[in-house]
Amino acid sequence: VLTVGTFLGGKIHVGDQNHQGGRAGDPPSNVLAQRLREMPFRVGRLKTGTPPRLDGRTLDFSKMEPQPGDEPVPVFSFLGTNAEHPRQVQCHITRTNAQTHACIRAGLHRSPMYNGAIEGVGPRYCPSVEDKIVRFADKETHQIFVEPEGLETDEVYPNGISTSLPFDVQIALVRSIAGFERAHITRPGYAIEYDFFDPRDLRPSLETKYIRGLFFAGQINGTTGYEEAAAQGLVAGMNAALRVRDRDPWTPRRDEAYIGVLIDDLITRGTSEPYRMFTSRAEYRLMLREDNADLRLTPKGRTLGLVDDARWRAFETKRDRIASEQTRLRATWLRPDDIPPCDALRVFGGPLAREQTLAELLRRPDLAYSALMSLPGAGPGVDDPTVAGQIEIQARYSGYIDRQQQEVTRNQAQEETPLALDLDYTAVRGLSAEVVQKLSQYRPVTLGQASRISGITPAAISLLRVHLKKRSLPRAQSA
Repeated sequence: VLTVGTFLGGKIHVGDQNHQGGRAGDPPSNVLAQRLREMPFRVGRLKTGTPPRLDGRTLDFSKMEPQPGDEPVPVFSFLGTNAEHPRQVQCHITRTNAQTHACIRAGLHRSPMYNGAIEGVGPRYCPSVEDKIVRFADKETHQIFVEPEGLETDEVYPNGISTSLPFDVQIALVRSIAGFERAHITRPGYAIEYDFFDPRDLRPSLETKYIRGLFFAGQINGTTGYEEAAAQGLVAGMNAALRVRDRDPWTPRRDEAYIGVLIDDLITRGTSEPYRMFTSRAEYRLMLREDNADLRLTPKGRTLGLVDDARWRAFETKRDRIASEQTRLRATWLRPDDIPPCDALRVFGGPLAREQTLAELLRRPDLAYSALMSLPGAGPGVDDPTVAGQIEIQARYSGYIDRQQQEVTRNQAQEETPLALDLDYTAVRGLSAEVVQKLSQYRPVTLGQASRISGITPAAISLLRVHLKKRSLPRAQSA
């Protein structure tokens, strides 16, 4: 499994100075990059950058806007609790200004971004500060999120001023910012170029189509780092282990996880710039919620061997409590006469018009589960806030969720219809030359994936479906 980050043929730029490197302080992986370039993979160059790091002891936080953490403190793991969190350290916001922009404009001719030294394409949604000044010249200021690097360091990450300008320009622009007037730069910002390989040369498992047993994950596939890269590492590592055990690979579908959307986008459409995941990329995003990640994926994780006994027991308890309470809510009726007028006014804003089940009442957008449980004959309900929250969400949005699930079911047959990698598309009667060329080039592995390739029409998918049925008929008859 290759998770090489920015190391393949990496080149670091600070102003008009550049040198080979995988990241600051580390050498690049040039031999591996050259070996991969000799293989049939399609290769390109991308670019990313990082801001200068600052010594927090030299900053004046009184000139910045405090940004406290969320309350209550969110917990990333379904097994975690608020008590397990380390102490919260607040971030701050400051902003660039006219002087900052003047410093940047004066140094643009020395920026590798603008003097032709950098060939790679940078991330669209995370531009360098010099890119912001040029592309958004009408903006008088840009936000900077001042983030601690950790609990045991004084170093600060000024998120929003990624740059590859010369070090002297970096000092000037940093010290022009409110609160940074006496800032000491501990590490300069820089840009880095690196090799990536066209992800359309991958299977959904992230195994390469050309070399059996070789998996790519992360920035080598053209994504940004952090979450996008970590998600791919999980899938590639899991499928590499399944390959060793001679088990079938698994990748979540687009309706099962954002990881499924990410991988399907990459292997179907490819990318020409560092890919970043957004909720807007997912057509089934109503089902891909943060609150139901365990309900969506824990059973499959258990089957794959990724979920231990403790997590599985906790999941089963939660799932069973949700199902049991939902059954009770559907079976419990409230009559208008059973509710004292003062309670009806408090919970519903007025008298109840007709007899309804608790499940029907919970669909009201302004009615909380806890308020409903406070009514005579309704409670006591469940005491676990995560269980109560899940019950409330599923009830309130049930109509929308049911419609989306019906859409998923309709499309599932197409998503699960396999296409052989060696399928001869010239033998499919009725396909246009353009469709044959694109299908032969991209080699989709399912009918659903083929339908998402640019230029592949619904008519072409119908022809493919007919062709596959005809091919399967002789086998069925002989059997």
